[in-house]
Amino acid sequence: MKASAYRFFTSQEISPRGWLKRQLELEAEGLCGNLDKVWPDVRDSKWIGGDREGWERVPYWLDGFIPLAYLLDNDDMKARAKHYIDRILSSQCEDGWICPNGETPREEYDIWAIHLISKVLVVWHDCTGDQRIPEVLYRMMKNFYELILADGVKIFNWGQYRWFEGFIALNFLKERYPDEAWITELAKLLKKTGTDYGAVLETWKRPLNKWTYYTHVVNLAMMLKSEAVSNALLGEEYTDIAEHFYRTLMEYNGMAAGTFTGDECLAGVSPIQGTELCGVVELMYSFEWLYACTGDAKWAERLERVAFNALPATISDDMWTHQYVQMTNQINCTTIPGKPIFRTNGSDAHVFGLEPNYGCCTANFGQGWPKLALSAFMKADDGLVNAVAIPTEVNTAWNGVPVKVTLDTSYPFRNCFTYKVYAEKKTSMKLRVRVPSFAKNVTVNGKPTAKRAQLVFGGFEAGETVIEISYETAPVLTARPNRLYTVNCGSLLFALPVESECEMREYIKQNVERKFPYCDYEICGISDWNFAFASRDLQVEEREMPSDYPFSSQNPPVVVHAALCHIDWGFEDGYDTVCAKVPNRRKALDAPQKLTLYPYGCAKLRMTEMPLVKSRE
Repeated sequence: MKASAYRFFTSQEISPRGWLKRQLELEAEGLCGNLDKVWPDVRDSKWIGGDREGWERVPYWLDGFIPLAYLLDNDDMKARAKHYIDRILSSQCEDGWICPNGETPREEYDIWAIHLISKVLVVWHDCTGDQRIPEVLYRMMKNFYELILADGVKIFNWGQYRWFEGFIALNFLKERYPDEAWITELAKLLKKTGTDYGAVLETWKRPLNKWTYYTHVVNLAMMLKSEAVSNALLGEEYTDIAEHFYRTLMEYNGMAAGTFTGDECLAGVSPIQGTELCGVVELMYSFEWLYACTGDAKWAERLERVAFNALPATISDDMWTHQYVQMTNQINCTTIPGKPIFRTNGSDAHVFGLEPNYGCCTANFGQGWPKLALSAFMKADDGLVNAVAIPTEVNTAWNGVPVKVTLDTSYPFRNCFTYKVYAEKKTSMKLRVRVPSFAKNVTVNGKPTAKRAQLVFGGFEAGETVIEISYETAPVLTARPNRLYTVNCGSLLFALPVESECEMREYIKQNVERKFPYCDYEICGISDWNFAFASRDLQVEEREMPSDYPFSSQNPPVVVHAALCHIDWGFEDGYDTVCAKVPNRRKALDAPQKLTLYPYGCAKLRMTEMPLVKSRE
């Protein structure tokens, strides 16, 4: 059995700064921060006594909205979150059942909602310290245990494939009720009746145009943390099976942005297949838990790659609209007439809107940025560790000594970091700083230092200690499947932006209104996209940090200049808005020209994977 290497801070201890705070403000001003005002499935949900969806959408939304409200210390948002929590708690049945299944018999209600709301209540407790929560969760999860034993509920569908999600609450309960044997017994029952993903691994290697639970991208993104959240409670040895699962998924379905395809189910390595936004944020959450459990730097490095590329790429700058799926090579985001390019998604899945294709991502995407903020620093046995170098502040105490640690940085757009440690008294607390594998020429306070996975600082005197860290990164061409290449620099992926025209669509569908700013947008590419790399020579240009949108699609804070030339690429057979999976011919049609690549997360229409061809010069 492996104890967790690190532990999470709560929103009472950590707060955002700099560009991260602005990103969270955009989320609060956008769709996630207003979903309870504009979307019937949250506004009028059965969870609060209404007549709309009473299963996953309100818990999904609260899972991001609650930490967002408390990280920003927004009184209005906190009050609105409390309104939902109060209504949910007040509806708990005498036997402990809490889900609004209505006329649906409990044995026919998918218990995925139990896992999800239990996780949300832990988040609420972390943010507020609400003393009602331990008892509510105790009654709820014990009732769940008793219902399983009495066949009062059934383990099927989503609940069966997401059995490990309930362990967030079970671990919470075990800490507070260590002598309650039923908690461990419930944990064993959930694993026994849940899906063994190792038994279906071979199905990931040959994606099909077939919808299944065991190849569903969100299930798989969640699944990666299953051992990390469950092994201690189950008394099992930690084996790092997530590494085997992740490598298999990436080998057969990997995307350049650090996630794997799934539109909705695994879709191979083609750059014109998509991946679901729910899968992006759930993959981030799995990486956060995996790093906390193991302390292994690979998980934190993978986390920031997904967070800085895949997450912003699929949400509009103002965070009012999002895609259901993003594509690596995406030259149009317009509804596809006829058969979709996606394996099991609809024709509008890549359109930016209120709820393209399906509403789960509308409710769920909000957890991405807040939970990343809460994972920036973690607690170690001997102090603090900076897991992801994003601008944040931690207020805590070490052996009774109040300590504040701040990090100011524009990373990932710049590689300079200023840490300030304020201690009321001299302290033995250590500050550990993770150094990415791609960092070169690391300096501390202006002096070169040996490259290590972690820099460790300690023995802080009373008052303020300033630590300046910097390192260099270099842009490189990285090989991808199908003899294509991408440009990477540090944790950032770069893409050639495609100029576009945008058409706003306001309408009503199934009694749900799309109205500015929560309407849909058809984005049509109007510039050339049929390019290839003509050289490995790449130059980075740092630009002014935008004050409005950190991942601005108009004014990106860093770009890469590259030599590209036109080639005969062509459209995928049967489509005129989707580029072919691979070009028709890999031969330069003209002399190279210098073009500017944007960070992948800034380029909503883009060509990311392109061939390298011999120049005509």
